[in-house]
Amino acid sequence: MPTNNSHCPITATFAPNLFSGRTVLITGGAGTINRGIGMGFAKLGASVALLGRTPSTLEDAVNELRRYGGKVLPLLADVEKIDTLEAAYRQCEAELGSIDILILGAAANFPAPAEQMSASGFAKVIDVDLKGSFNAARAAFSQLKKTHGSIIFISATNSLMPFAFQCHVGAAKAGMDSLMRGLALEWGPHGIRCNSILPGPIENTEGLGRLLTSEDVETLRDYIPIGRFGTIDDVAAVAAFLASPAASLLTGITLVADGGQAFSGSAMVAEVMANP
Repeated sequence: MPTNNSHCPITATFAPNLFSGRTVLITGGAGTINRGIGMGFAKLGASVALLGRTPSTLEDAVNELRRYGGKVLPLLADVEKIDTLEAAYRQCEAELGSIDILILGAAANFPAPAEQMSASGFAKVIDVDLKGSFNAARAAFSQLKKTHGSIIFISATNSLMPFAFQCHVGAAKAGMDSLMRGLALEWGPHGIRCNSILPGPIENTEGLGRLLTSEDVETLRDYIPIGRFGTIDDVAAVAAFLASPAASLLTGITLVADGGQAFSGSAMVAEVMANP
């Protein structure tokens, strides 16, 4: 039996047919965490649309999810261009049905000291994470209204506290969480729930590897109260919970999924990043 600080397969936690007959669309669908979320929903019976800009990486992700037997659809679109989103959503509706669950996972990130960051670099993160989230949610509104659907923003603990060389990401994620609450308020009467997941350090992801060396990762592990990093499966399970009937009363919340790492603050991360 799993202990209280271990994780177990998503199908051992949720009914295997929990999302049967429902359509999940994930922006940034080829990313490691987003692909894992899609895999979790596919294992629980959902039809999954993965949306992204790069055909080759998108096709790799789709082929991986198709191993679980459900319908999986690649959608080429750019969250910065709402007309491409609208076209992709029409395709999704025609092939998989109206969107029941929208996962806003498209993101941009790079480490940079604020005094060395270009205005265009800062704007790029805002454009993808914040503006892209609005575009993707707005374009899906008519379908979500029909299905009384759910929107899940993939945010980060950067929205709660500053991390060194990440002021652009913190600003974007804080904006995303504020947008989420605004949409939860305005779209709740239409039956649409909106919530954010704030993952902490997630092992075996491109993002963690880009920001910290393997030695720094091991140091960071010592600052996590439960003694381990989160996994992609952990994030998928949190997303499944928020999209499930068990969370039908939850809207406008930011759910921190970091094993308690935020309790120690960001000082240690700043120290190791400043002294490579």
